[in-house]
Amino acid sequence: MMNDGAYFLQCGDPTASGFGGPAWQPYADENLPVDGPANYPAGTVAMANSGPNTNGSQFFLVYQDTQFDPNYTIWGKITAGLNIVKAIGAAGVKGGGSVGTPGTKIAIESVIVN
Repeated sequence: MMNDGAYFLQCGDPTASGFGGPAWQPYADENLPVDGPANYPAGTVAMANSGPNTNGSQFFLVYQDTQFDPNYTIWGKITAGLNIVKAIGAAGVKGGGSVGTPGTKIAIESVIVN
C-alpha cells in the first residue's frame, strides 16, 4: 500500500512479499495514459512493473487521483466498491508510515468482468 502522494493498493503477488512474480513471461506495455496530473484517477486498475514490458501478476488499485509517469498499463476501472478500497487506504499502513502492508487485512474474494 502507498499512502503518500500516490494512493494505491498493490495486489497480485503470489509470495505476498511485494517482489514475487508469476510463472509466465512478462508481456509488453499497452494502453498507457498521457503524462499529466491525475493520469491514474481514483478507480483505475493498472499493472505494476519493474520497468518497460515487465508486466506480470502484480497490479494496483488507485483509491485517490494520482499522477505517475505513464509507464503502467491500465486495464480496468473499479465500477463498484471503490468506497471499500478508499476505506482501506484511510485506515493506513500496518505499524504506521506511508508504505507497506495495509493496516486492515484484506482479500479480493470475487471479481465481475463486464
